Amino acid sequence: MIHLVTGGARAGKSAFVLRQAEATGAASIAFVATAEAGDDEMAYRIARHREERSERWVTFEEPLALDRLLPTLPHPAIVVDCLTLWIANLMFDPRAVALGIGGEDGAIEASIDRLVLALGRMEVPVWLVTNEVGLGIVPGDPISRRYRDLLGRCNQRVAAATDHVTFVVSGLPMTLR
Repeated sequence: MIHLVTGGARAGKSAFVLRQAEATGAASIAFVATAEAGDDEMAYRIARHREERSERWVTFEEPLALDRLLPTLPHPAIVVDCLTLWIANLMFDPRAVALGIGGEDGAIEASIDRLVLALGRMEVPVWLVTNEVGLGIVPGDPISRRYRDLLGRCNQRVAAATDHVTFVVSGLPMTLR
């Protein structure tokens, strides 16, 4: 069971996913974090998110190679939070360029394809969190438009490969599939 959860920033996506994963009753749940603490404010956010999870959660920090990590996790349930930062990491992190998995659109698209393939091989429930950034105005600069376009394509391809898609607005989940 692969489940994509999307919505706006601070809409309640992560809280919804945590509840869903906890409801499986799994003794241990893998939490795959794509965020890195690049500044004090982000470090605070990461710490706050960790405090929201019980001891059942095992955190893995993977900002770039989700397709390589997910199949190796020995946990009966997995949460990936979030694809939004993952795409930004692939666009701007020099390590992604050095690994040949990011920087240019073609490399990022190939990384998305590898993630979709990895998801198709998963035998445990996986929840993926992402933001829907295409509901607002067209961004005014080329980098922001490129990011919106890449994330939109990522979300579409992952959604097409999932069993369930939920849109969360103001803490309220709406089932799309």
